[in-house]
Amino acid sequence: MATRSTPTERQKRLGAELRKMRLSAGATTEYAAGLLGIDRTRLSNMESGIRPFSAERIRTLACNYACADETYVAALVAMAEGKERGWWERYRGTLPAGLLDIAELEWHASRVRTAQVMHVPGLLQTEEYARAVFAAVLPRLSRLEVELRVAHRMERQQVFGRAVPLPYVAYIHEAALRMPYGGTQVTRQQLEHLAGQSERDNIDVRVIPISVGGFPGAGHALLYADGAVPQLDTVQLDAAHGPEFTGAEGQLTKYRAHLDWMEDAALPSAASRDLIRIIAREL
Repeated sequence: MATRSTPTERQKRLGAELRKMRLSAGATTEYAAGLLGIDRTRLSNMESGIRPFSAERIRTLACNYACADETYVAALVAMAEGKERGWWERYRGTLPAGLLDIAELEWHASRVRTAQVMHVPGLLQTEEYARAVFAAVLPRLSRLEVELRVAHRMERQQVFGRAVPLPYVAYIHEAALRMPYGGTQVTRQQLEHLAGQSERDNIDVRVIPISVGGFPGAGHALLYADGAVPQLDTVQLDAAHGPEFTGAEGQLTKYRAHLDWMEDAALPSAASRDLIRIIAREL
């Protein structure tokens, strides 16, 4: 199988899960490589996502690692077998790979929850609002780079138009609703769009009012994607240098706690929608 010069986060995650399974079983790279009839270097490349795993090899390793969680193994096999080219691949080479990884993560998630404190989440942005957000980036992006990012962000919203729309929960701090990206008119239209989207059965928008005060993870934009099984959940954090991804259990536990806190602190869905519309009228 061909090597990959730049594996995606999903490909790296599959390899990392097989490595974690091997270490849990106390198996060496020599033992695992021998099971597959390959050398240690090739196995290391597979565990780093540089080389792909076949479904057959995943099952062979899981069996010999004594992994009894059949649902988990089936989810790993599905990751290996999913070779269809996603729409985001059209942007490879023109946009940072991390942006493509976010789109792929959302597409394969069984549910997505996000937390935003500075602006409306990307999956619920209007085109003009997204353009204003990208225009505020440093170093400044060229007009072409801004338009590419806007087009990509709009296409990410395809997850809501599928036969089975993505279940989505957005926790948004009130401060983000009052940030006038693009000016008053653009922000007002964005808030009206946000309120309208929140009426869809699969989209739940919850506002954290300013009166709540400080809260865990304040200042961090967070995306939590539920995997096919809990072991494959993924957290994506925004950073100045680009998106960061983690599937470490300790980190997943921490950010699940953050989202649980937000769930308890946020206004109910209907009250959140009312506040969004009030703020839109006040602009």
